Amino acid sequence: MFKRSDFPDDFIFGVATSAYQIEGSSFGGAGSSHWDTFANTPGNIVDGSDGAVACDHYNRWEEDLDLIRDGNFDAYRFSTSWARVMPDGRNVNAEGLDFYDRLVDGMVARGLKPVLTLHHWDLPSPLASQGGWTNRDIAGWFTDYARAVMGRIGDRVAMTATLNEPWCIAYLAHFLGAHAPGLRDIRATGRAMHHVLLTHGTAIQAMRADGHDNLGLVLNFETAAPASDSEADRKGAETQDAIYNRWFLDAAMGQGYPAEALEGFAPHLPEGWEQDMEIISTPVDWLGVNHYTRAHYRHIGGAWPQTEMVPGPLPKTQIGWEMRPDGLYEFIMRAARAIEGKGIKLFVTESGMAWDDRVVDGGVADDVRQGYIRDHVGAVQRAMAKGVDVKGFFQWSLLDNYEWALGYGPRFGIVHVDYETQKRTPKGSYLMFREALSR
Repeated sequence: MFKRSDFPDDFIFGVATSAYQIEGSSFGGAGSSHWDTFANTPGNIVDGSDGAVACDHYNRWEEDLDLIRDGNFDAYRFSTSWARVMPDGRNVNAEGLDFYDRLVDGMVARGLKPVLTLHHWDLPSPLASQGGWTNRDIAGWFTDYARAVMGRIGDRVAMTATLNEPWCIAYLAHFLGAHAPGLRDIRATGRAMHHVLLTHGTAIQAMRADGHDNLGLVLNFETAAPASDSEADRKGAETQDAIYNRWFLDAAMGQGYPAEALEGFAPHLPEGWEQDMEIISTPVDWLGVNHYTRAHYRHIGGAWPQTEMVPGPLPKTQIGWEMRPDGLYEFIMRAARAIEGKGIKLFVTESGMAWDDRVVDGGVADDVRQGYIRDHVGAVQRAMAKGVDVKGFFQWSLLDNYEWALGYGPRFGIVHVDYETQKRTPKGSYLMFREALSR
């Protein structure tokens, strides 16, 4: 069992959430986001639900911050909703900024470090109607939004990330079609893959010019393994690794786009994309590593990238993701090599698992999650023992919440939420953290 005293004094333990998944998009003058319209299209969400109420965090934020404080955590990684701050994507909704002002003040009053993510996927619908991430103008739209948010709460946040998981914003949403806006179009994907990084770099430069510091980017990493020892499967896994992991990390660190991914995307990138690479590689102060699972790829031929995912051999979570803590260790080491000599701090910004948790006799005995957490914190310790200066670990997630296209079925939280009554029940994993962080 880990304990706080095993880590350096400045190591941060926190929990993470995202705005659309917990706040409730129908409150506080929020506008429609493309997740609202995606969810209201039949067949897109497993249980036909949406984020209109979610966990009612907009009205219950004080109770939720108390849970974080009482769990002995140091920090809260949260996101602001672009559609709440700017319902039309361009003009500020004062009620929205007021909410985040109160929320950040509440964190500070409880001794919590506010760790801000400016975009966790809720793009205002009016901007989606203008092409969203396929439109180069989004770099300017987002920068205006970032400046508005930071102008209001930037004096109190400890760390700020531009974007959460660009692979999901671009590839999962535009190529695989599993997330809003639900496209399956390689041309749209190529543009989104580029514009999401251009937007990041442009916003970093603007916030830096406005005097803000401790600015970063949060990337998700997933092991791409070949389904067999065949040359075709091995090449397919390398291609998927280039798309999922290397595209964003390499470009942000000034290494350009990997050849294995350019093989498919080059014809579909916006004209003159090469001229943007200097902006994309604008230096950051910190990098966030999100990691959950490993995927196995089998070569199937046909259109690029000529692969499909097949189940792997390890035990699975509620949603079929392999549980493999070695992957977190490997990506910490990989990220550390990528940022070596750049003065960039490294954090694990998401680690967690879904399980079908039930309240029994007033409690939730999530023993599998507790083991998962111990193993993944152990992976961080292994990396630190190898000399990697990891600065923090954020558990995903504080609350059970709206799990995007999977609706309200999967439960990732260390606190159980009854979606009918909104009652919060700390799980065994929450109690485990509370004890570990007191020692």
